[in-house]
Amino acid sequence: MTADVVDKVLFKCKGLPNFNQFTPQRIEKEFPVLLEKLNSDFNDIEAEFSSLINNEDLDWVKVMNPLNKINEELRWSWGVISHLNSVKNSEQLRNVYAKFLPNVINLGNKFGQSKIIYKALKILREANNLDLTRNRILDKEIIDMEHSGISLNESDQKEYNAISERLGELSTKFSNNVLDATNKWFLILENKSQIKGLPERVLELMALSAQKHLKKEGNVDSKVGPWKLSLDIPTYTAFMSYAEDSSLREKLYKAFVSRASNGNENNNQIIEEILTLRTKQSKLLGYESWAELSLSTKMASKTDNVEKLLEELREPSFKAAELELENLNNFAHKNGFNADKQLQPWDISYWSELLRKEKLNLDQEALRPWFPLEDVLKGLFRLCEKLFDIKVLEANGEAPVWNEDVLFFNIFNNSNNKIASFYLDPFSRPESKRGGAWMDECLNKNIDSEGNHIVPVAYLVCNQTPPSKNKPSLMSFEEVQTLFHEFGHGLQHMLTTIDLPQAAGINNVEWDAVELPSQFMENWCFDKKTLLNIAKHYETGEKLHEEDYEKLCANRTFNCGMSTLRQLHFAITDLRLHSNLSSYQELNSDEIRRDISKNTTILPPIKEDKFLCCFSHIFAGGYSAGYYSYKWAEVLSADAFSMFEEAGLENDQKIKDIGKKFKETILSLGGSLPPLEIFKLFRGREPKTEPLIRHLGL
Repeated sequence: MTADVVDKVLFKCKGLPNFNQFTPQRIEKEFPVLLEKLNSDFNDIEAEFSSLINNEDLDWVKVMNPLNKINEELRWSWGVISHLNSVKNSEQLRNVYAKFLPNVINLGNKFGQSKIIYKALKILREANNLDLTRNRILDKEIIDMEHSGISLNESDQKEYNAISERLGELSTKFSNNVLDATNKWFLILENKSQIKGLPERVLELMALSAQKHLKKEGNVDSKVGPWKLSLDIPTYTAFMSYAEDSSLREKLYKAFVSRASNGNENNNQIIEEILTLRTKQSKLLGYESWAELSLSTKMASKTDNVEKLLEELREPSFKAAELELENLNNFAHKNGFNADKQLQPWDISYWSELLRKEKLNLDQEALRPWFPLEDVLKGLFRLCEKLFDIKVLEANGEAPVWNEDVLFFNIFNNSNNKIASFYLDPFSRPESKRGGAWMDECLNKNIDSEGNHIVPVAYLVCNQTPPSKNKPSLMSFEEVQTLFHEFGHGLQHMLTTIDLPQAAGINNVEWDAVELPSQFMENWCFDKKTLLNIAKHYETGEKLHEEDYEKLCANRTFNCGMSTLRQLHFAITDLRLHSNLSSYQELNSDEIRRDISKNTTILPPIKEDKFLCCFSHIFAGGYSAGYYSYKWAEVLSADAFSMFEEAGLENDQKIKDIGKKFKETILSLGGSLPPLEIFKLFRGREPKTEPLIRHLGL
């Protein structure tokens, strides 16, 4: 179907969405029709299951196929709305999303609290005549229903549902506040002294942004200005790293860490209410805390196991970070920083960049011309072709997109059969797109009711530096790593061989194992052959020099203590906020975080620092009591990559063989088996922490 043909039915719940037709007006008009259908279908399922139970005529097909159909229809339809709310946000869409969110939550609770469905699943499981994968799916479905309040009495169930609905509202409000607060703050700079030290690329970005903001016409002169300073990540990180004006860095830093903590966009009370409600809900379900509830379905299983891992990493990281800060202070004092003062948080990135240049002779900004997006993608695809025997081909125009910058690709196997597709939305759009980077499902691998094989389709979303008028998108090395990371998530979704959508790709994978493929792919950014195959100057075609590669490798462990400690601070704070808070008595979440920071930061948070107010991972995403997953999975990914290192990264045949094994286990099997079992199928043993410690240089 071409984009100019109007679909009679917007929510067709199959195939690729026709994004250009998903206007807030049509969603508001047509989504209620779908909700009514889904409710009717649900009633029919309950009636059918009741008959099957009475006649003792239950089997997998009769029970799971209709449940899968209705779940996929809800996931497809609400998934499109949620996706657009993240990448094409507007006041109208936001209002429509908020309007229907309670309906979706209530429908989910209705499914999760159906005694007839629960009974059917239990009977099917207790029969124990199915394979391991199907039994694992049933176990997950049953525990999900138990965590949805199926066993609660009527009064408790009513309270549970009210909490679920309220948590959904609060999460949405939290996310909107972060987006609005980020967009709200800006400064128009007109004095050249204010932009001293900034690379030309950044000045171009800021000048274009100022022109757009001030609604000026004509050519932009990045050397004359004006320039718009904002909290958009590409601008923020560059300014903090390169701007010589310390007072402006301070102002920008304070604005960034205090986002969504005051005025109309204030998340302070939202955080307290979220934490209170999560605790209430977990206790209703028989758990002491939200962390205990969350970990009951994760690989780590218990808070003690997580605390143990985080502490094993915290101690060496803290010692390394202290030494790094001391060295950074000494360097700064030798190079003009006031000898009577210590570095402040807004000084760290700036002086670190100068020290990096001196110590490693590495100018990260100067390397951007070697990483144009197009060439990075080509290199990434060549790597995947070598490792996983697939081909990735551009297919722009084949699928409707939500923004002109969005790219579309197909993936083929060695028999030239299409096995998957994905969208790539690479660039920052601060006015309408939430920050960060993520992978999400568009279509799951499946066999539909008519026997058609559905190939998986992924959304890959980044927020990297957009192209300027005269230059393509030139990526920082960190942005390259981010792209590889998200593509790793995408590979697990797209290369699955499991036809049961409940266990295909990332579905049914324990949350703390989901980051394994993504972090595994990041390791290839430091493989010599891979990187030199990618990096090519966008104007001259010159390949990256070997000495620059060596510098990037050395940079991997540069100030690694501080960066690791920062992640551990987030993870420990998240875990403690969602554990039994009685030990903290009357402290609020910010005070608890500051108490934790005594052992997890070397520069205590300044009074303006309200980081929790923009900690979307745990208050508006799926990482509550789960942020530790990044470090947990990093152990797995580093150990998995060490198998390639042990074989010799220059040995193409061995690399292909191990890549095939990685594909046939980690990427293929998805949630069909426990992640530890899959890991052992690949590695031949349980994971070890030594490779991660080595990679971190600790």
